[in-house]
Amino acid sequence: MNGLDIDAYLAWMKEAKAGDLEALERLLAQASAFKRERSVEWRIKGSGLKDRKTMASFVWDFQPRLDRRAVENLFTLAFAERHEDLLITGKSSTGKSHILKALTLKACEQEWMVRYARCVDLVDDLFAGLADGSYPQRMKRWCRATLLVIDDVGLGQLKRRDEEPTAAHMLFTLLDRRHENASTALSSNIKLSAWGKYLGDATLAAAVLERLVENSVRIDIDGPSYRQHLARQRAEQQGLTLPDEDAP
Repeated sequence: MNGLDIDAYLAWMKEAKAGDLEALERLLAQASAFKRERSVEWRIKGSGLKDRKTMASFVWDFQPRLDRRAVENLFTLAFAERHEDLLITGKSSTGKSHILKALTLKACEQEWMVRYARCVDLVDDLFAGLADGSYPQRMKRWCRATLLVIDDVGLGQLKRRDEEPTAAHMLFTLLDRRHENASTALSSNIKLSAWGKYLGDATLAAAVLERLVENSVRIDIDGPSYRQHLARQRAEQQGLTLPDEDAP
């Protein structure tokens, strides 16, 4: 049987002097565990998640104003089971992506169909679909996920072409199809009022946000940049001084 350590299994049988029924139960349990492990790994690889984060490595003390209970409650995945959306906002490098990546991993471990992408990469994929005629199929694949994670809205340059739909149009179509049918989790490092400019259509961006606000969990991380903190530590070790984050 693939994935089963036969030598270890036979050694256990000999040492435990297991009867036929006990041996069969252990064999089936190991086969089930191996099958689940393969399923989880397949889902993680298929999700698009490139680096695996867990909340065990999240530095809570660095964001003391963050509601830890609210964040930890996300990992019950109850919001997704209720088909609610999730929107995490805050400045760059405050932990938004860490939380979403850990959520992606958690949902994969529950053997859910999950897709993770940065906003700019998702939009690029849909634009590629316009170019090769596969847009409907690509949109359908993004819609199909039990949990769709869209990271970093506001980070990266989005394509804009006069003769093609805007990123706002694509996101609206995607979220409208998923609304109250499946959960979408997003993060953004820009103010919600700036989504219209970033996505290329203020009216549709407002409609996107209307969908999110209507049925979503909101978490705002009002704290310092961890990346800047690490950069400042390295600079101090070299005898340099970096300006404060809020300095003009």
